[in-house]
Amino acid sequence: MKKLFVGVLWVALSLSVQGKEVNMTSPDGKYQFTLSDSGGQLHYSLTWNGKQTVKPSLLGINANVEWRDGVEIGTVDSSRKDTIWHPVYGERSEIKDCYNAWKILVNRQNGRDKLVLDIRAYDEGIAFRYHFPGGQYLKITDEYTEYTMPEGTKAYFTPKAQTPYSYLPLENWPGESDRPLLLTLAGGGYVCLAEAQVVDYVRTKFNVSSTKKNTIISAMYGPVEDIAPYSTPWRVIMCADKPGEILEHNDILLNLNPPCRIKDTSWIKPGKVMREVTLTTEGGKALVDFAVKRNLQYIHFDAGWYGFEYDKASDATTVTLDPRRNPKIDALNLKEVVAYAKQHGIGVILYVNQRALQQQLDEILPLYKSWGISGIKFGFVQVGSQVWTKWMHEAVKKCADYGLMVDIHDEYRPTGFSRTYPNLMTQEGIRGNEEFPDATHNVTLPFTRFVAGAADYTICYYRQDFGRLNVEKDNYGVPRSKSIQTTPAHQLALAAVYYSPLQYMYWYDKPSDSQDEPELKFFDDVYTTWDDTKVLQGEVGEFITVARRRGEEWFIGSITNNEARTLPVDLSFLPAGKDYVAEIYTDGDKSIPTRTKVRVSKFRVNAKTVLHFNLRASGGSAIRLVPEVTKDKSLKTYKQQKL
Repeated sequence: MKKLFVGVLWVALSLSVQGKEVNMTSPDGKYQFTLSDSGGQLHYSLTWNGKQTVKPSLLGINANVEWRDGVEIGTVDSSRKDTIWHPVYGERSEIKDCYNAWKILVNRQNGRDKLVLDIRAYDEGIAFRYHFPGGQYLKITDEYTEYTMPEGTKAYFTPKAQTPYSYLPLENWPGESDRPLLLTLAGGGYVCLAEAQVVDYVRTKFNVSSTKKNTIISAMYGPVEDIAPYSTPWRVIMCADKPGEILEHNDILLNLNPPCRIKDTSWIKPGKVMREVTLTTEGGKALVDFAVKRNLQYIHFDAGWYGFEYDKASDATTVTLDPRRNPKIDALNLKEVVAYAKQHGIGVILYVNQRALQQQLDEILPLYKSWGISGIKFGFVQVGSQVWTKWMHEAVKKCADYGLMVDIHDEYRPTGFSRTYPNLMTQEGIRGNEEFPDATHNVTLPFTRFVAGAADYTICYYRQDFGRLNVEKDNYGVPRSKSIQTTPAHQLALAAVYYSPLQYMYWYDKPSDSQDEPELKFFDDVYTTWDDTKVLQGEVGEFITVARRRGEEWFIGSITNNEARTLPVDLSFLPAGKDYVAEIYTDGDKSIPTRTKVRVSKFRVNAKTVLHFNLRASGGSAIRLVPEVTKDKSLKTYKQQKL
């Protein structure tokens, strides 16, 4: 990884310690974090932009002994860091890492045990964790961290990583909520609770207190055992006036993880992926040809290539087809397909269920490397306990040793580990197109799940009931309950709205499904990693517009919920005085000759342009902007036309 340090400064910071209260501020002064030990307990409160966003709330942990009652603030050390680093890939090519930091020693009255509170104040948010400096054996059984919110706060609740969201008050929840947790304040504004660097701990969700009103509590999956020195994961609080600002500030989670530990990252190559569904040699080669034609970088063999994935006897070192997927057991010559793919510059990714990974990881990694495999998709992972959480991240490290990229599926949600091991390209932990969610869910995800980082949503295209798009139903229509619940332009836009360095496309499709519709050019052109990202506008569960830049090209995606809406897209973020060619993709009408009914338009635009879209219910729009190098006299300048 290349790093450019534009300035690293560690200095003593001015802070106020009055009695037993410590006041801490972010570099820009917007965040004010106050810690006190009044009454023998640690409490903190948070003010952002002069507004109290978290009321006095308990801090504490049970690690051999209870760090809740009879504690007091000891010595306080402070420092500051200001640097810039460049990730191997990301939503932006340059990341600022600037914060004020405090290490606060916590003493137990009449005890010798020591606990340190690590606290960092960024312009993007506040982070804190519990650190045990000694050499003792630790058993952490409970974390008392609380978040007491202002009256009227509501939450976007979801019980699991792949379930829908509900907008609930802070009372009578039907269980625990997964993280990140987005909150809305009654007087306006947003708070997001998240975590970072969860690599050898347990999954910690959120619940509401049964004894304290408007209070969110931590809910550990189970106990944690280790040897000090040891630190818990970072607990993160982010505040914003607009929900899109939370997403724009999620680099804080990467900053809370150690720098890259892979010396040579040249083999880590983001790209677009398509799944092979026939498990045949012919199907694999046909998919390679389609990948070349449609500018995809990888093909993927999913479950079934080495046997029934849920049987621990299935051997992931052999190509033994699951007869449930393909009864012709000799139908797939994997090595032949891999060789064919390599000849055409296409990589191959293999799916392996955690049952086989747990038994055979050390055997399959050198084997897959010898086969020329590019990466592994971990399937049906277990990540709640400390044992499985630690195993998962150690497995990613081992994959790096053999030059293998990783996509983790099912309940795993990221906490910034991709900074340290960027071969972890993406992960599921999302209710994506495998569940056929509606558009309102899709417009909730950017402000909730995607705050944590990349997500493998599995974009689809041809799994559509095209009969509802045409006046006369065609023969390709499928039952509505089993088809995508959004329009084709909505799916196109997702490639720009959703971030995933390995972006799976055409999830339920085969090459033969395609009729080379003109709008596929957007999928052909779009990238999966970026030099800059901007959330131009958005409201949770209603609409969002995201603009992403790669070099001089911009890709813009807008999606709406289940309702139609008029949506302006302001291009004032473009450099002044420079014309661009806008390739625009929108849902059309019966006059469009293709079954997908996507209209493709082209206009000249610049920083003064505001595009006006009439988005269909569950619809969207996708835009590619490229500098106009040579003036095209036939190209019309955009002049307020409805799109």
